[in-house]
Amino acid sequence: MKRFKKHLRTLFAASSLVATTALAAPVDLTLNAAQPGPVINKNIYGQFAEHLGHGIYEGIWVGEKSKIPNTRGFRKDVVAALKDLQVPLIRWPGGCFADEYHWRDGIGPRNKRPVKVNTNWGGVEETNAFGTHEFFELAEMLDAEVYVNGNLGTGTPQEMAEWLEYMTSDTKSTLAELRRKNGRDKPWRVHYFAIGNEAWGCGGNMRPEYYTDLYKHYATFLKAPKDNTPKFIASGGHSEDTEWAEHLTGNVEPTWSLKMDAVSFHYYTLPKGDWEVKGAAIDFPEAEWISTFAQTLRMDEFIRNNKAVMDKNDPEKRVGFYVDEWGTWYDPQPGTNPGFLRQQNTLRDALVAAVNFNIFHAHADRVHMTNIAQMVNVLQAMILTDKEKMVLTPTYHAFHMFIPFQDATSIPVDFKSPTYTLGDQSVPAISASAARGKDGKVYLALVNINPRSAADISVALQGVNPSSASGRLLTADTMDAHNTFANPEAIKPVAYRATINKGKVEVNLPAKSVVVLALD
Repeated sequence: MKRFKKHLRTLFAASSLVATTALAAPVDLTLNAAQPGPVINKNIYGQFAEHLGHGIYEGIWVGEKSKIPNTRGFRKDVVAALKDLQVPLIRWPGGCFADEYHWRDGIGPRNKRPVKVNTNWGGVEETNAFGTHEFFELAEMLDAEVYVNGNLGTGTPQEMAEWLEYMTSDTKSTLAELRRKNGRDKPWRVHYFAIGNEAWGCGGNMRPEYYTDLYKHYATFLKAPKDNTPKFIASGGHSEDTEWAEHLTGNVEPTWSLKMDAVSFHYYTLPKGDWEVKGAAIDFPEAEWISTFAQTLRMDEFIRNNKAVMDKNDPEKRVGFYVDEWGTWYDPQPGTNPGFLRQQNTLRDALVAAVNFNIFHAHADRVHMTNIAQMVNVLQAMILTDKEKMVLTPTYHAFHMFIPFQDATSIPVDFKSPTYTLGDQSVPAISASAARGKDGKVYLALVNINPRSAADISVALQGVNPSSASGRLLTADTMDAHNTFANPEAIKPVAYRATINKGKVEVNLPAKSVVVLALD
């Protein structure tokens, strides 16, 4: 049986190689740098770190006594990789975990912190060794902004208000002095604070009307110094639903004592669109490749529908639309705790990420933050660890390639994509976006979803006259190419150079690939 499976994989790889030599589809694209759009907020590239599986413990935090090289308990290899990724923002402590998290459990001497049970994720013990102080220390090590998710589900307005005071107060109040006693003199900067998570589900199974009243109740008592007041985020809807955005933006009127800066939104890409049988992370058929992209491309529709509602209720665009959970979700990796949500990460995931980046860029007027789920060892992770070993995933490389888009100014692109069809499913084969980076260069991101055919893309330029077009390309021979601890660099970006001919950039975009070019 093993020999038979190996033979099938060999045939799969061979057929994939042959497919890349198929006739390239011609695509004419116009990039107009003379008509800049909104700024692409750096926090569109935000990360999510929940107390889930080995996302925190063993993935980021190992403790000072661990034999794994660490700095004050933080894994040196993981921190170094995340610093190189220029992570702009981290969301913590959840997720579903947030609505059962009581912040006082995670402060003070670690050997005196209570041990709880993580009822959402695997029923394992939660030692609370990683708490508020540890989270902010990690953020400071990475020079990242912070997004703290408050406990609405099992908490109280008093508990939430006191946590915010503990973090932000520069007075001599009892809570501020407790923070100092626990080792932090100056208050931390809290950039974002959410009132609950998935109130429609694990956060309380609420109706939007009921949650809206609760939001106003809790938000009234969340007070912080004027120069350290976070942006407040309301728990919004998911997937096709627009009711939460409609109700929140239509019923929360901002006053001096009530703020709502954003509404959150969650959407996960399931290859089969079925929560019971989601699909495999590796060894999947091409039918699940195309269905994955058909599912992930719905993100554009969902954002458009919610923006239409918000534009009606909030034409000044005061309220942001934050996709604070997104990414691929597959059946659990065999042999792992199903509640740990560990999955392998392949070329398909990298392209899913790149396609979503391009979608978020197109909606930068409202989408000011997104947080991929999750940063380490969970779902569509940047990094996988196993004891002392660490590996970077294809998704990590996609994020790294798109770093120039952080705080860049979007540039409109106009093109008609060829269609990639398999059986009764069809999707646009090409995804693209462009922006002028903070360094003044124009950047162009292109994705070819088609795993069988390359694309010849001719880019007509307006408002920019580059002498070179170079960057990095990410692709592989097989659709499920991935890095392992035994072969950690099986897939990684390579240098790529396009040609400039008669004022146009000519790009031969291989099958199943993503390229980011700097036009200089």
